[in-house]
Amino acid sequence: MELSNKTSRQMYEELKAGVRRPPFGYGSRAALINIDFQRAYTEVGTFKTAYETDPLQLDYVNALAALCRDLSFPVVWTYCAYLPSGEDCGIWGTRTDTPDSLQNIKYGSERSQLDPRLTIGETDIVIAKRMASAFFETLVPSLLTFHKIDTVIVTGGSTSGCVRATAVDSLSRSYRTIVPEECVADKHESPHFANLYDLAVKYADVVPVAEVQTWLTGLKTSAMQPA
Repeated sequence: MELSNKTSRQMYEELKAGVRRPPFGYGSRAALINIDFQRAYTEVGTFKTAYETDPLQLDYVNALAALCRDLSFPVVWTYCAYLPSGEDCGIWGTRTDTPDSLQNIKYGSERSQLDPRLTIGETDIVIAKRMASAFFETLVPSLLTFHKIDTVIVTGGSTSGCVRATAVDSLSRSYRTIVPEECVADKHESPHFANLYDLAVKYADVVPVAEVQTWLTGLKTSAMQPA
C-alpha cells in the first residue's frame, strides 16, 4: 500500500489539477437523481444529523432540476423513512437506537420531509428508499429504462454513503454517471474528499456543476432549433 501524509482534500485537489482521466462523458438523455435532501440531513442547527458542504448546494440543484424539466428528463428526489417498528431498515438499523438513529426517521416525520428550499416540480418523482442506493428495491431502474436514459446525474448526500452507493450502482448498470462537485455534501471533509477522489478515479465523472449546466443548456438550445 502506498503511504502518504496528504489529506483527502489534498489528494482530491491534486487529482483535479493533474491530467484528467478519460471521462465517461455525457450521453443524450439524462436523469437527475437527488439523494436525501430531507430535513434530517439539510437543516443544520435543527437536526444533529444535518450537514452542509457548499452553502449554495440547494440553489445549484434547483437550477439543474429546472433544466432537466425543460428537456423532459426525469427529476427524482429520494428520502429515507421507515415503519414505526423500524424493521424495514433491516440490519442497517441495529447499530444504534437513539432519537437520531436512521431507523427512527419515520414516515411523515419532520426528519423525513424534503427541505422546503427545494423546488419540486409537478412532474418530479419522489421516492422513499430504505437503503443507501437509490437503485435498491425502488422504481428507479425501470424508470430509467422507460425514459431511455443513458446518463445519470447524482446529487445529494452523503458523499461517502448514499451518493457513492447510487453512483456505483449507476455505473454497474452502464450508465454514464455524473457527480456535480458542488451538489454533494458530507458530515466531515475527510470522507467527503476521499469519496470524491474515489468516485472520480473509478466510478463517475466528478465535474463542476457549471459544466453540467452548460451541457444541459446546450441540449435545450439544440432542441429549440428548427429541424
